[in-house]
Amino acid sequence: MKITELLLEETILLAVNGKSKQDTIHELVEVLDRAGKLTDKEQYKAAIILREEQSTTGIGDGVAIPHAKSAAVKEAAIAFGKSVRGVDYEALDGQPSHLFFMIAAPEGANNTHLEALSRLATILMKDDARQRLLAAETAADVLFIIDSYDHEEGEEEISVAGKKNFIVAVTACPTGIAHTYMAADSLKAKAAELGVDIKVETNGSGGAKNVLTQEEIDKAVAVIVAADTKVQMERFKGKIVLETAVAEGIRNPEELITQAINQDAPVYEPGTGRSESSADDTGKRSIGGTIYKHLMNGVSNMLPFVVGGGILIAISFMFGYNSADSNDPSYNAFAAALNEIGGGNAFTLMIPVLAGFIAMSIADRPGFAPGMVAGLMAASGGAGFLGGLIGGFLAGYIVVGLKKLLASIPTSLEGIKTILLYPLLGIALTGFAMKFIVNTPVAAANNAITEWLSSLGTGNAVILGGLLGLMMAFDMGGPVNKSAYVFGTGLLASGVYDPMAAIMAAGMVPPLAIALATMMFKSRFTKLDRDAGKVNLVMGLSFITEGAIPFAAADPLRVIPSIMVGSAVAGAISMVAGIGLRAPHGGVFVIPFVEGNWLLYLAGILIGSVVAAMMIGFLKKPLK
Repeated sequence: MKITELLLEETILLAVNGKSKQDTIHELVEVLDRAGKLTDKEQYKAAIILREEQSTTGIGDGVAIPHAKSAAVKEAAIAFGKSVRGVDYEALDGQPSHLFFMIAAPEGANNTHLEALSRLATILMKDDARQRLLAAETAADVLFIIDSYDHEEGEEEISVAGKKNFIVAVTACPTGIAHTYMAADSLKAKAAELGVDIKVETNGSGGAKNVLTQEEIDKAVAVIVAADTKVQMERFKGKIVLETAVAEGIRNPEELITQAINQDAPVYEPGTGRSESSADDTGKRSIGGTIYKHLMNGVSNMLPFVVGGGILIAISFMFGYNSADSNDPSYNAFAAALNEIGGGNAFTLMIPVLAGFIAMSIADRPGFAPGMVAGLMAASGGAGFLGGLIGGFLAGYIVVGLKKLLASIPTSLEGIKTILLYPLLGIALTGFAMKFIVNTPVAAANNAITEWLSSLGTGNAVILGGLLGLMMAFDMGGPVNKSAYVFGTGLLASGVYDPMAAIMAAGMVPPLAIALATMMFKSRFTKLDRDAGKVNLVMGLSFITEGAIPFAAADPLRVIPSIMVGSAVAGAISMVAGIGLRAPHGGVFVIPFVEGNWLLYLAGILIGSVVAAMMIGFLKKPLK
């Protein structure tokens, strides 16, 4: 398939008017929508923005390639935009972007489409192609220029016999459409310039291409893995492996190739690196971002225990609050079994699992056992969720230190490290640190926080509920939202359930408010917006705050303040009413199981949603 079968005259915009990244994305989405390529422009725009949050698609040299795979794409298409003035697109080189290619791929895009889209990415690496596109005056000129560079390429055939300066590489990005192939082309072009032989495997949406053979890997002096997504790493055991982000493959190919030729990178050993994991941490993630990544790895693995255990406990209360107590008149054997499974087992594993997976995220599998032990010691020693967090990070970095300390062990004893030394020394050192340093002060702090939260007066409860509500609606699934959510789930382990109820109420409000606003103020929204509003109703009832993101992205100054106010109202009502929630998810399905008046809790959610919907309706202007 030719690229010009996807890039049409009606999807070309020769004068981008936007001055910002958001404006430009909006304009190009509108171009695709007018051309009939999308079924839901807001859903597709949300997918584009989500991709930008992973890493900017402003690749530098004046080019940006926003792209996404989405069910909202009717058929694969490309929109082209040009800005002579330039747009601040947060490009990798910090310079304004002038050429924009927005790639829209349906979720079921076939290989023919994906190959054409990947060829476009390689064309944009050519300086003369970019210059000609900047000078293009008509849509026909753009199509002619693209067509003149569009040549299909087959699989590379590389002979490795007798080659000394031979390296191999793997490139991969989350969507596998653009950056994967641009990084590959950048590496190949620079290698040719430096007189270095290279073979690059691309892990794109259409599957892996130019797959490296074991012979090629064995002959290579080093391996470059430029990836922001999972790469099969076991095959590189014992090789010099340089891991970095895919953007580095585009921007700094010479530096990577030079490092590889000089073998300036560690030897990869399974179990001691990030086997089959993303390589976007190597010097590219901030300290806060790295901590957040490890924390979220622990929380995401912990949540099934909290959700399942919490709901089982809540169901047991339907038989009576003390129905699990064999000495109480309301005792029920089935309720007692539910309580034992949920509270006595699932909840008991919550903190050890959190700490174990945090440590595993930091130190790979050798960190898991010390992390689990640290979490169990925190739970049994009264340090609770906070102690589990500290224990997970402590265990992970202790094992990282052990790896460095034991790096010089003879090769003949290599196998003993994973099976004996890491678990023995890791568990011992982490355990001593938890017992004699961490548990006592953290348990005291944990008890103080628990007592304070349990004794909140009405005024303080309103403030806390409102604050949690503001955080839940501020970035709808982002770091601030997740911080509030982690705070609530952590308190469940300490027997404090009110904040979790406020958090879920506040998190349900943004999508519910959007749904109500599209119904109550139809003149403020397009038909597509109103249809998307119905989807938000389901998302809100299911406690999926992210449903409001497309509307917030399209009109942030009106939508975000409105939903923040509504969420704060819902959170404050929940806290003042003394509603408790043991299950940190479930939305409307777990409302009957809350501790307290569930009708009042539901009313608080509805009041917050109506307040936010009214604000959205009054702030937005009717469409012309």
